[in-house]
Amino acid sequence: MGRPSYHRGRTAEEHAARYLESMGYAILARNWRCPAGEVDIVAREGDALVLVEVRARRANNPFSMPEETITRAKGERLMQCGGYLVSEWDWDGPWRIDLVAVDLSRDGQPLRYRLIRSAVEG
Repeated sequence: MGRPSYHRGRTAEEHAARYLESMGYAILARNWRCPAGEVDIVAREGDALVLVEVRARRANNPFSMPEETITRAKGERLMQCGGYLVSEWDWDGPWRIDLVAVDLSRDGQPLRYRLIRSAVEG
């Protein structure tokens, strides 16, 4: 049952990575894991390290926006992942958590992107 959702998520991550690159982000890692969870994309924009959460939905779903699905618990896990990441990578510069919301067509093609910088704050 979860397979279509998994495939949609991976497809959205692929599209989001290309979108971020077109916006000037350098992709450093994908699906980075730590004890607190997983970060979809780790990138760099300017002097900032950016953890990117990717959320997707079918464009014909009028009832929810992908960015509305980040719960408080998910935000806390992303902040914990950020702590692990800056420690493990010995990062001493600025870092933040961004969100890329992707609306997908029925066949999985991106129709619209929304980039929200600093979407999760501690």
